[in-house]
Amino acid sequence: MKIFVDCADAFASRLAPTIDRIPLWEQACSRRGLWQPLTFSALLVMSLSACTVGPDFQKPETPQITEWAKPSKAATSQAIAETMAERWWEVFHDPQLSALSQRALTDNLDLKLAGSRLQQSRAVRQVITANRYPNTAASGSYGRNHNSGEGLSDPSGHNGQSAFNLWNAGFSASWELDFWGRVRRETEAADATFEVAENDRRGVLLSVLAETVQDYIQLRGVQNTRLVTEQNLDVARHSLQLSQLRLADGVATDLDVAEAAAQVAAIESRLPALEQRQWQLINALSLLMGEAPQALAAQLSTDAPVPQTPRQVAIGLPSQLAERRPDIRQAQARLHAATASIGVAKGDFYPRITLSGNIGSQAMQLSDFGSWGSRSFGIGPQLSLPLFDGGRLRGVLQLREAQQQEAAIAYQQTVLRAWHEIDDQLTAYNASQLRRDSLAEAVRQNRIALDAAQQQYVEGVVDFVTVLTVQGALLATQEQWVESSTGVSLAAVGLYKALGGGWESVYPFAETAQR
Repeated sequence: MKIFVDCADAFASRLAPTIDRIPLWEQACSRRGLWQPLTFSALLVMSLSACTVGPDFQKPETPQITEWAKPSKAATSQAIAETMAERWWEVFHDPQLSALSQRALTDNLDLKLAGSRLQQSRAVRQVITANRYPNTAASGSYGRNHNSGEGLSDPSGHNGQSAFNLWNAGFSASWELDFWGRVRRETEAADATFEVAENDRRGVLLSVLAETVQDYIQLRGVQNTRLVTEQNLDVARHSLQLSQLRLADGVATDLDVAEAAAQVAAIESRLPALEQRQWQLINALSLLMGEAPQALAAQLSTDAPVPQTPRQVAIGLPSQLAERRPDIRQAQARLHAATASIGVAKGDFYPRITLSGNIGSQAMQLSDFGSWGSRSFGIGPQLSLPLFDGGRLRGVLQLREAQQQEAAIAYQQTVLRAWHEIDDQLTAYNASQLRRDSLAEAVRQNRIALDAAQQQYVEGVVDFVTVLTVQGALLATQEQWVESSTGVSLAAVGLYKALGGGWESVYPFAETAQR
């Protein structure tokens, strides 16, 4: 009975603002005998919008983070609480990267699949929300019939001895009166489910952009590592030539030559793996663009520097996170849909009242078709009330309530995971910069050491093993420096992805309003 009490309270609250006008309305209508039917109609219409079963969705509060991790030593580039650029990949100031990112937005197949799923969700929403409106249909038929003379009836009047024509046409309509708001809750759940699909596409878009930028940065990192390796290979070959000349002069030994040749071969062995990795990344970018293997080879095989991060990275305010990250928006939409589904389940406990009617014409002669005597009509309400179902409706309600609890917990978990991900990415961005700067100093010192070792070897102060050792150290630190420089840019990409940026400018909030 609680549902009836709630509906009565809601109805009374809607009726209160107009209660003072009732006497004037009654005087105007009583003169024409219209008071009772019009009053009933007005009360019926008001009651239809006064009650909606189930809990109303309340947007969950997002816990706020007071501060992010504070490393003991701050790097050069720092995150600042300013509005984040929607096209964040343009902060790297790499025209080729920007062009690839823009192309991925239009050509990526995963994004097209997500768009197709969004269209399907929009169609499902349209099917469900159609229940809010009357269902109308027109029909017509003609038949040449012959009935049995021994049957119940023969319209021809000749006891089945002759055939007859039968013309039919009609119009029917039906509309469920949504007294309890069940249909409104279905529509609300359909809207929320459509929003889930919207944010699924936004999440795919964010992942595609991040993957495109990451693959491009890694490609440039591999190319720069190959350049460093080739430079060290030239140095190693020079050392081999030097040891061969010294052997010819009787100054060096066969051991020096053999060690120099081994160093050359060891460095050369690194190149095939780097070339393989380069083509893998080019193919990965080609796939992201929806292209065949090696489609971007001519465009990307030319070496280029690793895109560098800006001096400051704008990450926005923590309060903006829930409105920007697609997974948080999607979790909130799932919670909304689960909440509305409780109302649908509760609405199934109460009567369904449907108004239906039809009007038509039926005649055996075409000349009589459409005449007043051939008319037919029917109108009236239909009532359906569940009496006994073995607990099915109650089980559905319990299921929907449990699903809402799960969705609420999932929302909290999604938000908490987002905070952790951002905090981890901020730490990684700072640490990768510090490592890069330290390795840059190590490379500088190893170059000084190699020059000194080569000079001392020529002067006979040190043996060739020292030269090889210093050269190996230089190659290792140079490769690590390139890797760390690439890691800084990748950490920035991970930070932007964790912040949920990049889809707004190409897939705005207005998309929801266009459905």
